[in-house]
This record gives sequence, structure tokens and C-alpha cells, in this order.
Amino acid sequence: MSNPLVDMQKPDVIFCIGTNMTECHPVAATGLKKAIARGAKLIVADPRRIGLAEMSHLYLPLRVGSDTALLLGMAHVIAREGLIDEDFIENRTTGFDAFFEHISQWTPEWAETITGVPAKDIETAAMWYGGANKGAIYYTLGITEHICGVENVQSLCNIALMTGNVGREGTGINPMRGQNNIQGAGDSGALPNNYPGFQSVTDPKYQEKFKAEYGKEIDLEKGITKVTALELCGESIHAMLIDGENTLLSDPDREHCEHALRSLDHLVVIDIFLTETAELADVVLPATAWGETDGVCTNTERRVQRVRAAVPPSGIAKPDWWIICQIAQRLGFKGFDFNEPKPIFNELCRLSPIYEGLDWDRIEKGEYQWPVPYKGHPGTPMLHEEEFVNGRGIFSNVHYRDPAETISDEFPVWLTTGRRLESYHTRTQTGRAEGIDYLLPEESLEVNPTDIERWELTDGEWCKMSSARGSINIKVKATNRSPRGTVFASFSFADVPVNLLTGSGYDPITHTAELKVCPVRLEPL
Repeated sequence: MSNPLVDMQKPDVIFCIGTNMTECHPVAATGLKKAIARGAKLIVADPRRIGLAEMSHLYLPLRVGSDTALLLGMAHVIAREGLIDEDFIENRTTGFDAFFEHISQWTPEWAETITGVPAKDIETAAMWYGGANKGAIYYTLGITEHICGVENVQSLCNIALMTGNVGREGTGINPMRGQNNIQGAGDSGALPNNYPGFQSVTDPKYQEKFKAEYGKEIDLEKGITKVTALELCGESIHAMLIDGENTLLSDPDREHCEHALRSLDHLVVIDIFLTETAELADVVLPATAWGETDGVCTNTERRVQRVRAAVPPSGIAKPDWWIICQIAQRLGFKGFDFNEPKPIFNELCRLSPIYEGLDWDRIEKGEYQWPVPYKGHPGTPMLHEEEFVNGRGIFSNVHYRDPAETISDEFPVWLTTGRRLESYHTRTQTGRAEGIDYLLPEESLEVNPTDIERWELTDGEWCKMSSARGSINIKVKATNRSPRGTVFASFSFADVPVNLLTGSGYDPITHTAELKVCPVRLEPL
């Protein structure tokens, strides 16, 4: 996130796209509610009429997978109406002239033919955001889980750069992280293309830095993504360790995923419960839960926080860092003789420029938002105030692309997936809480009432839902939240494995699966 969460209360206009914030980030969404109460206008773009849409001043019910077209149409209007920040563009960006020419062809009328959103509403959204003194963008996985996820994010960057809505209070481009320490995982180097602190593995100076640190020759190639790793199971990959992820439920194309994991000679899973993925493992190593663990978490606004154990571990459970260190030692690696998390975090700070001003003792006394480049630095709540880290902001001449699969006579219905307030992710934890199970005991398929009649389904009864990858049975729920021709379900329930159907394509750059778009067929049971 470019701006701190407290800034959510300060914009004149808030543009939420691809985010069901009140269900997926309910605590953070309180800031948005305060902004609305103060008088801010809320624009919501989402295929479903989610709770956020009910709060909005302008709702854009776009077709699933058409975000880039909507944003190109908005950029066209912003340029056409002269709502650009010329000083910001001149002093802090590059490539605007070519971009200005590029977007001249993508009119709101063209965008309407792709998105289904009326051109006049696209114009209104652009005028509100472009005319705001402080305009802020918030998005989540509804933007990134597409084959064009990178283009979607670049399109959001384009309209923020055009209007100068970056580097100021109450503005910014703000992705809300899907899990509590996913930002910290990336910071620590859990990415195939970066060392800790987002230092590129292909940059010779960083290669030399880590070679000198660890006394080892450094692989000059990028690592592989999980998508590639699953493709190679049983071929060039014969052993795998999965730490804290229920891959079998969270990944697309479940049959392919299960086949890949069963093709391994050896599978090790570290987790706090015996998940569906752990049941496939040769060895399961029990980890401590959040309330049993000392460590560090970096949240969605880049805030580095101490986590303190409140209770002793259950049984023989151990912290993840301890388990990994023990495995490394048994494999003969040097430098893994840690007995507590403090020196591990201090090593991260020493090697990572964005953490360099921090250490364990400092975060014992307070919280800091990175980058913290030197000792005594107060942290950086807001990014890009004076300059961009890599120089100027770059305009991207993106084009609209259809999803990997589109509806057809065989599969005439759009399926989109996501999360629900009562049931977090794959229910590894929430599925074991009786109170939460009482609130949401089963998964259902949200279908527009008109479609229920048209497709000869029955509210509250079961249907068979099929895609090119397989079929599942799921209970039908009539609701106006789903537009005609589009249905929704979460992927949380193991007995209704929705991700058996998904997996039609991946973003070519990030390898993020297109979980938000899947053509399906519905039949009554």
C-alpha cells in the first residue's frame, strides 16, 4: 500500500475495484465507513452487488474479467476532460504523450460494449475520481486473480499518475493484502525473483552481496513459481515442503494439483492442523499457532509489528522457524543454528535496505512502516511523496484481453469465486469453530432469481456445476447479489471443492491463476 490505513478516512473520492472489503477486510473497512460519513464519495466496481456496493454513491456492475476495459474508458474521459495533473506528469512521470495518444481510441462507449456498464456511468466515475482533490484507489484479488492481473494493476497506476493521486495524504494505490503476513513473506524473500527486501536475484550487485554473506555461489537465475513447481512434480521435482498453506483447496484445478502432489516421492507439510493437503503428506510437522509464537509480522500497510506468544505450544508443536532450521541442519547446511527468532529478524534487517534501520530491540518498543533505511529513522507511512524509488512513474499502454476462457454454448454461465465474512480462506481455523460453523455451515451457489427460473433450478436444492475441468454438486441460493448470467461461490469448503472447476489460465508474468473467471454449466439435480 502506498498510504497508511488511517488515510482511508481522508479522501474526497474513494474508488474500490475488485475488493469485497466489508467481508474480506471488515476491520479496515471501518475507515472507509468513516470517510463516507464525513462526506466522501464512494465508487464501487464489482460484478456482484456486494455490501460495499450498497454503501456506494456510484456502482459499476462490470462483467467479470473486464476491469482493464473499464479503466481504459475512465482514462479516456480523464484525458478528454482535461482532469490531468500537468505538473505531476511533467515532473514525476514518463511516457505520457504516447499514453495520451493510446487512450484516445478507448472511449466509454467502447468500454460499455465490453463491461456492460453504461457509458454515462463510466464517465461519471472518471469525472469524480479525476476531479477529486484527494482520490484514493483500493483493490484486492478481484483485480489480480486474472490472466491480465498485471495489466489491471498497471491500469490503476495509469489513472493515479494522470491525476497526481500518489504521494499525498488521502490518495494512493492501495492493495489490501489477502492474509495477515503475506506482505512480510514477500519482504523476507518468499518470491522467486527477489532476495529479501525486494533485491533482484538477477542483479550482479545483489548476487555478490549474498555470495559474500553466506559464502556460497549464488544461482543467477530466477526461481520458479508454485504453478511451475506443481507442473514439474514427478519429473524434475521429487520432494516438496509446504508450510502453512492448504494447497489442495486454495489452488485452482484441484485434480491437477492432487495428481502433482501424489506424484512426489516425498511430501512434507508444516501446519497447525491436519488439513486436506497435510493428509497427503508423508511427514506432517506440527507448528505453533499465532497465539503460541514469538516473532514478527508485517501487515498490509507495511507496518512491522512484534508478535508475542500468549500461551505455551500445544503438544510437541514448534515454531516454523525452528522446524525449518532443524531440517536445514539435518541436510548439512551451516548457519541455521538459531535458538530464538531475534537473530533471524536482525539478519533480515541487516541484509534488507527497507528494514535496515530496524532490529528486534527497536520493534519491541514500537511499530514502524518500511522503508526504515537507517537507525533513528521514524519509518515511512506514505510512499512516493517526493520521488519514486526507481525514478519516474511509467505510463503503460495496456490493451484489453478476454479471459482465458469465455462463455459458450457448452458453458454459458460466468462463475466467479471469493471469500465470505464467516469463513476464512480454506477454513483451516474457522472451520473448527462451532460458533462460526453455526453462522455458515455449508457453501452455496449465489444465483440471480431470474436465472434460477430460466435454468430450471430450485432455491435451496442442489445443482450440478461443471466446467472444462470437472463437476461438483452445490446447493442453490437465490439472491440479487449475483447479476444475471453470473454465479458466485467461495472455495472454502472441502466438501464443495469449487477450485476443482477453476484454473483456465494464469497471468504470464506473475503466474497468478484466473480464479475470478470460469465458464460453467448448471444442471438441476
